[in-house]
Amino acid sequence: MKHPFPDAHARNPVSLPDGQVLQNLVYLNQVIDHPNMTIGDFSYYNSFTPVEDWAGRIAPYLYAGAPEKLTIGKFCQFAQGTLFITSSANHPMRGVSTYPFAIFNPESLGAYADEIAETGDTVIGHDVWCGHDAKIMPGVTIGNGVIVGAGAVVTRDVPDYAVVAGNPARIVRMRFADDIIAALNRIAWWHWPVGKIAEHVPAVSSALEGGDISALRSAVENSTK
Repeated sequence: MKHPFPDAHARNPVSLPDGQVLQNLVYLNQVIDHPNMTIGDFSYYNSFTPVEDWAGRIAPYLYAGAPEKLTIGKFCQFAQGTLFITSSANHPMRGVSTYPFAIFNPESLGAYADEIAETGDTVIGHDVWCGHDAKIMPGVTIGNGVIVGAGAVVTRDVPDYAVVAGNPARIVRMRFADDIIAALNRIAWWHWPVGKIAEHVPAVSSALEGGDISALRSAVENSTK
């Protein structure tokens, strides 16, 4: 059965039963055009308040031409308050003072670029869910299928399909066994054509009873016949 599937190019993909469009739930790549950001299709952010500058809302320290980038995969889900604190938020730490004197002079604004670049890019995998007020710190990589608990402060890389919570965030549990995680990454349903995903929404959404991913494997096999 093929399920209704939102248009990847829709700004506001969710409507309530009464027809009201949720104006503050947006597909991020439809409202952000930023040279330092790459955002996959169907990744959304839900804000409780109106937003004029979505790039500034999710990553306020990332300016055009900054030495770092923010990359977000497909089908990610970001709750109210999710914040990506990228490397340009850092102050200089090699000198006696951490006061950022250089930022007050346009000619020396890039003086800390090399030091900032050492922290690296922020990379979010596919199908990642970040709960209310989650904060992702500079240079962190979050794997596919990760769940970040509400209020968590993620300071280090998170492996695929982990659940993390707390400040600093720690792994609470792994969602699946290692062999299932490896299989899910090979299947990579988020890269399927939209029509195929729509056809197999029950398989993508269903619980993996006893680690059974036969429905997803069948979808892959059928597409190659």
